[in-house]
Amino acid sequence: MLKEFRDFAMRGNVIDLAVGVVIGGAFGKIVTSLVGDVIMPLVGGLTGGTDFSQRYFYLGSGEDPGTLEKVRAAGGAYVAWGPFLQNVIDFLIIAAAIFAVIKAINVARARFERGEEPSAAPPPEDVKLLREIRDLLATRR
Repeated sequence: MLKEFRDFAMRGNVIDLAVGVVIGGAFGKIVTSLVGDVIMPLVGGLTGGTDFSQRYFYLGSGEDPGTLEKVRAAGGAYVAWGPFLQNVIDFLIIAAAIFAVIKAINVARARFERGEEPSAAPPPEDVKLLREIRDLLATRR
């Protein structure tokens, strides 16, 4: 049973999956930072200095606590649309990057498979001799 598990774990697909998960986790952090630290501040600057990470709709009764942290601490009803918007942008960037990588892999795989067509085996000696005889007879006519 241990040998079977080792054989399973050492297959290329499982190792590729493990590497993909690790790289994907690191890539997710980079994209989150890109969106939160670069893209959204630029969008906020274009929209009059809005900090989208703090944007929400307060749905509770009574006075609005004023900040998203206070609303969360108070446990009131709210829709945090700013953080949701950031997560949607994160997803779109990650999805586009994954699409580009998969597209590149598929193109490379197609080129590799086209280049690997097996060449025809050289004809046996008797076939070569018969072709020479045929060609000689054809030139004498």
